[in-house]
Amino acid sequence: MNATSSVGALLLCRAEPDSVRPVAHLLRERMLLAPAGDGWSVLVPEGTPWRENGDGGDQEAGEQAVDSVLGGWAAALAVGAPWPVVALWWDGDRAGCTLASGFRRPVGYVWLADGTPAGEDEAMRTFAARLGLDPVHDVQELEVLTRPDPGADARTRLRGLLAVLTRLGLELPPGLEPGDPAGRLHATAGSRAGTERIAWAGWRDAVRLELDAVESSGLGPWVRGPRARALAVAQLAAGLPLAAWGMGRRSGGWAFAGALLIVHGAAGLAYDRIRGDAGKRGRP
Repeated sequence: MNATSSVGALLLCRAEPDSVRPVAHLLRERMLLAPAGDGWSVLVPEGTPWRENGDGGDQEAGEQAVDSVLGGWAAALAVGAPWPVVALWWDGDRAGCTLASGFRRPVGYVWLADGTPAGEDEAMRTFAARLGLDPVHDVQELEVLTRPDPGADARTRLRGLLAVLTRLGLELPPGLEPGDPAGRLHATAGSRAGTERIAWAGWRDAVRLELDAVESSGLGPWVRGPRARALAVAQLAAGLPLAAWGMGRRSGGWAFAGALLIVHGAAGLAYDRIRGDAGKRGRP
């Protein structure tokens, strides 16, 4: 993989686009969202908010490596959602994957450009367990990816990982190939039917999208009442200091995670209030 032309990334969310959309908006990044099989969605970054070199050359102030950016995005998406996120990334020197799920510590694996394993074997077993993969057959196939293989470069390793995930229903849209440059991925995704653009439109719209997601999910009656309000307050209480800590440490991922908790909490309180008032007005 070329050091400058092959930098790219994909975010695989184990949820339908309707569930991913309101959370993805909170990343405040331009992305494309598309269905990716049964119960999966893929987010394709529109820009490249990372440095273009894997070796750190020509790095501008404030830029981060692609694995750091994708790890933060994955953590932010997963911390406020009941579904996991698998981030795939690559540059001229390495390629890898990161799995984020809830507040648990993300787990990942890295290969050098020539396919040489550069991670810990235990990471793949944890990866399989958190995704609910078969503890025998699927784990065996994942462990193959952690062993030396002169005929498998980093792109081949990522394809092998995707092959295992197809057993969970994942099916990337045709043309989205790991190892391709970000611009090509974006053009391919944008040309396919069913793809939609994600762009930040402000906090008011973010809360509205969250409310719409609750409505369309059919869970409205289950997200009202004392327990729902207590959960919303807890999310706000956790989100505010987490967002402040992330911004203070210039940690985009944790700042986003705090923002997500804030929006989830605000949306929960708003939904409970709106539906409660509507119920009162509907009484004779």
